[in-house]
Amino acid sequence: MKRRRTAQIAAVTAGVLVLVVIGSTVVLDHLVHTAGTGGPLVESVTTAAAVLPATAVGTLLAARRPANPIGWLLLAILIVGASPTGEYNILAYRMHPGTMPLGWVSVTLQECWPLFLAVVAVLLWLFPDGKLPAGRWRRLSAILLVSGLVIATAASSEGAISVLRHDVRIAPDGDLADPFGGVFKILAAAAVALPLAAWLTWVVIQFPTFRHASGERRQQLKWLYSGAAVTVVALVLGVFVIPLATGQTAGFGHNPAIQAFFLLAIGTLPVSLGVAVLRYRLYELDRIISRVVSYTVITGLLAAVFAGLVLLATHVLPFQDSVAVAVSTLITAALFNPVRRRVQHAVDRRFNRARYNAEAVVTGFTARLRNNVDLDAVREDLIGVVDETVQPTRISMWLAPHPE
Repeated sequence: MKRRRTAQIAAVTAGVLVLVVIGSTVVLDHLVHTAGTGGPLVESVTTAAAVLPATAVGTLLAARRPANPIGWLLLAILIVGASPTGEYNILAYRMHPGTMPLGWVSVTLQECWPLFLAVVAVLLWLFPDGKLPAGRWRRLSAILLVSGLVIATAASSEGAISVLRHDVRIAPDGDLADPFGGVFKILAAAAVALPLAAWLTWVVIQFPTFRHASGERRQQLKWLYSGAAVTVVALVLGVFVIPLATGQTAGFGHNPAIQAFFLLAIGTLPVSLGVAVLRYRLYELDRIISRVVSYTVITGLLAAVFAGLVLLATHVLPFQDSVAVAVSTLITAALFNPVRRRVQHAVDRRFNRARYNAEAVVTGFTARLRNNVDLDAVREDLIGVVDETVQPTRISMWLAPHPE
């Protein structure tokens, strides 16, 4: 009990530290006069939207499952990958040299990006129970992860060596002005190649893993894949699709809308991890996907109907614009419920089979009930339907005596 209490205190302390460090990004951007994500207000909102879910999930996992390293790894990823080290380096070594505290920590963290890549790979391989996969993949995964961590640690030591040599020179962008060459370039290349190989290997084994998984394990993988899919789609849209569609070069650049969009989207991955590890409301994912897909389809269909009716009324039929819009709105509103029922039924058949099967069972029971007059048969049928749709641990049925 005392050990668990100590772990909870450590988790909360680490979570608060992450919030303080990453939350200082807005202040540091203002102090060093760097371009933020669309101004202090927009940057504060988007940073909070991205950091708060990840920090809350990491703290909760570390406190509730202290023996599972996923929560601690998530907090470490946030510290290494999202700390405003570049801004603090500029402040500590270019604007106010020798007066700012903990400059050596900032320089050391700034060069820990290889360790960031390796820790992400470790988190994926340890999902969801904090253990490496059993079977033939265990030895390969252990070799990849251990070698990747060793090489990543060596490649991340450039900042620490500069601090120990008292030779820290910071470029205008916050990076080291004179990075080491030679062996560190080889280590950096290996620090990228090994995590990439670990990620690709993990992706390859997910296909047979998901196909043979069932029950809670399958739902856990669904949550992880869903959060990762949202993040990847946001990354592709933010880096390639939106910039190229608006006539810009690929990349985030300094477009505040794109940066805010990506920051908001990546908050879904840690939330998905938290749900999967804690096994909280695992079976809600099918319903969420069903609702998102159905209402997206409904919105698209009704928008197309509304636009088509307005164009038909104004360009083909002799109606004024205001009358056409009013009539089109009424027709679209009248179509909402019929379209919603049909689309929801079709989507449930594909994405929410549990609900679809339950509705089919209840519909069949209703049809049999109309033609069945045997009370014992109805009772047995009802108990069977309840057991199949609700799946309770116990079922009891009481019939009121006939009043005579």
